[in-house]
Amino acid sequence: MSSLNDCNDAADNMVLVEEGASSRTIILNRPKVLNALLTPMGVRMTKLYESWEKDSRVGFVVIKGNGRSFCAGGDVVTLYRLLSEGRVEECKECFRTFYSLMYHLNTYLKPHVAIMNGITMGGGAGLSVHGSFCIATEKTMFAIPEVLIGSHPDAGASYYLSHLPGHLGEYLGLTGGRLSGEELLACGFATHYIPSARLPLIEEQLRTLAVHDFSAMETFLAKHSEHVYPNENSILHRVETLNKCFGHDTVEEIIGALESEVAETNDEWCISTLKKLREAPPLSLKISLKSIQKARFETLEECLKREYRMSMRMISRQISNDFCEGVRTRLVEKSFAPKWDPPCLEQVTEEMVNAYFERISVDEPELELPNKLRKASHANV
Repeated sequence: MSSLNDCNDAADNMVLVEEGASSRTIILNRPKVLNALLTPMGVRMTKLYESWEKDSRVGFVVIKGNGRSFCAGGDVVTLYRLLSEGRVEECKECFRTFYSLMYHLNTYLKPHVAIMNGITMGGGAGLSVHGSFCIATEKTMFAIPEVLIGSHPDAGASYYLSHLPGHLGEYLGLTGGRLSGEELLACGFATHYIPSARLPLIEEQLRTLAVHDFSAMETFLAKHSEHVYPNENSILHRVETLNKCFGHDTVEEIIGALESEVAETNDEWCISTLKKLREAPPLSLKISLKSIQKARFETLEECLKREYRMSMRMISRQISNDFCEGVRTRLVEKSFAPKWDPPCLEQVTEEMVNAYFERISVDEPELELPNKLRKASHANV
C-alpha cells in the first residue's frame, strides 16, 4: 500500500474548492467511499481554512460532499491497513490532523455553513457540528458509530454528545443510533432544515451573497429554513424511557435497566437496543461511556486531548486489538463475526478502562492544539 504522503498530489482532487462573491466552498470528493477522510484531505482543509480566515475578501465558508454522502468520517479501512503494516506514526498523524481541524472549526472566526445532505457520520459529524451553521435535509442520516468497530466517539464527539438533552448522547454513542434531519434540528445539532430539492437554489444564492458576519448569515439561512418535527417513531419521543435506561453510571446498569423494561413491556425499541449493546465490543462500551460522562465537565480542548490519548492507546493495541478486529470483520471482510477481546463486560477491568485515559508513556507526545493562537485571535475581534 502506498504511503498517505503519496496522496498529497491527489488531495486537490479529493478536496475541491469553488469561489463565490465572498464565499469559498469546500467539496469533499471521494463519493465512491462516501467522502471518507484521509490525512492529506485534512492537511489541505487546514491550510485552506487558515488562509481564508486571514483573507479579507472571504466572508464565509461552505462545506458539502459530492454524491449521496456529506462525509462518512475517517477512512478507517486505510488506518487498519496502515496498522497491519506497522505504520503507526502515519495513523498518529491522521488523528492529530483531524482533531486539530475540529478545534479550528469550533473557534473559526468567520461563518461556517455545513450542508449535511446525506450520510454524516463520525469525523463527518465533527466537520459539521463544530462549525457555526449546519443545514440538515430529509436525506440526512447522522450517526456516531465508532463503538461498533472497537473505537470510541472521537473528533470532539464526546463533547457534543455530552451536551445533548438528558442521556441521548450516551444512547447515540453506545449504540451508533441514527438521527434524521428532522431529529437533528429538534435536538440542536442542525441549526436549519432545508429540503434537498431547494439546495441548488440556496447554493447559487450563497455564491453571490456578500456576507461577512454571523448575524447576516443567520438571517439569510433562517429565511429559507423550514420548521419540521420528528415523526412518531422518533427516538426523541422516547426520552423518558431513554433517560431511565441510559442515565446510569455503568454499562452493566444500563443493560440491566433495558432488560427490566423488556421484561415489563416487551418494548421493541428496548429489545433492539439491547441487541446492539450485546453485539458491541465490551471494552469500547465502557471507555465510551466514561468518555461521554467526563466530557460533561470538560471544554472541547480538554475533550480532544483526552480523546487523542484514547486513540493512541487504541492503535497501540497494548490492551486490545478490537479496533482492527472490528474494521476487518465489519468493513473489510464483512463477515460480521468479530471476536472481541475481552469478550464480555465481566472481563473488562477498571485498570483496562483507566489506561485509555492516561498517557501511553512519558515519551508519547500529547495532542497540541492551536489554542494560544486561536484565543489570541478571538481577543482581537
